[in-house]
Amino acid sequence: MARSVIIEEFGGPENMKIVDREVGEPGAGEIRIRHKACGLNFIDVYQRTGLYPLELPHALGMEAAGIVEAVGEGVTHLKPGDRAAYASMPPGAYCDARVMPAAQVCPLPDSISFEEGAAIMLQGMTVEYLFHRVWPLEAGDKVLFHAAAGGVGLLACQWAKSEGIELIGTAGSDEKCKLALDYGAAHCINYRDHDFVPEVKKLTGGAGVSVVMDGVGKDTFDGSLDCIQPLGMMISFGNASGPVDPVSLLTLASKGSLKLTRTTLFTFLADHARCQDMAKHVFSKVESGAIKVKVGQTFPLERIVDAHRALESRQTTGSTVITL
Repeated sequence: MARSVIIEEFGGPENMKIVDREVGEPGAGEIRIRHKACGLNFIDVYQRTGLYPLELPHALGMEAAGIVEAVGEGVTHLKPGDRAAYASMPPGAYCDARVMPAAQVCPLPDSISFEEGAAIMLQGMTVEYLFHRVWPLEAGDKVLFHAAAGGVGLLACQWAKSEGIELIGTAGSDEKCKLALDYGAAHCINYRDHDFVPEVKKLTGGAGVSVVMDGVGKDTFDGSLDCIQPLGMMISFGNASGPVDPVSLLTLASKGSLKLTRTTLFTFLADHARCQDMAKHVFSKVESGAIKVKVGQTFPLERIVDAHRALESRQTTGSTVITL
């Protein structure tokens, strides 16, 4: 038996509850993993509220780190006793232990703690694909990154600095802006005090940025289009403020033949080899010191409701880890 967080209907944090569930044995292509720490991400909120619908009842959580207890037939990249971490479908990571598909579970280097592993997988591989698999960024490129003091944002600030990319961040307070700057952002705009569009234009000599990376969604989308130079790219990868309203293709034409994509990490992770390569790239950044994982706050599993409330009210900085 293992504790697991489930929902039986969509709604607020109070809809989550902890139940005891049978764990069982892994079948072909599966592993059983006992978790040491779990990650908390906005996708968990989207699934809890029904923005990303699940078949109910359903367990929640997309990211964790722990020790492999058993492997099923055909699993060759992991063995019992291995340290491992993942960001993977299906949801169900908020638990003590689970049986799950093995393909997207990755060996975790000894130099990276379980808490760091639980904090880095989803957010780190998100930054990896944003910087290397959507748009060919090069040293000297200028990028606008919203929510630069969040978990993904602080990793993006460090990743950009390590590769000579000029990252202009936005955040909701002077304290958060300072944090983003400390982690490698070239500039950070307090969007509560300043309209970020003219600030970006000022910082780029009127030219705008080549790419916007936006996990905020509704509140920042329209302004972001005005920050992009002709032929540039708008990457929408999240909806923290709500889903983006429909946009006309003619708007993209009128603003300079812009490109627009709405990405999701799990498309990139679906291929086993690519997933493993992405994880190795993230781990190499951590092991080299180019990226330091900031676990801003931790909550025990029993306080998962409080953890969701803190995330949704933007009271968190860096990554949030659920301890077991």
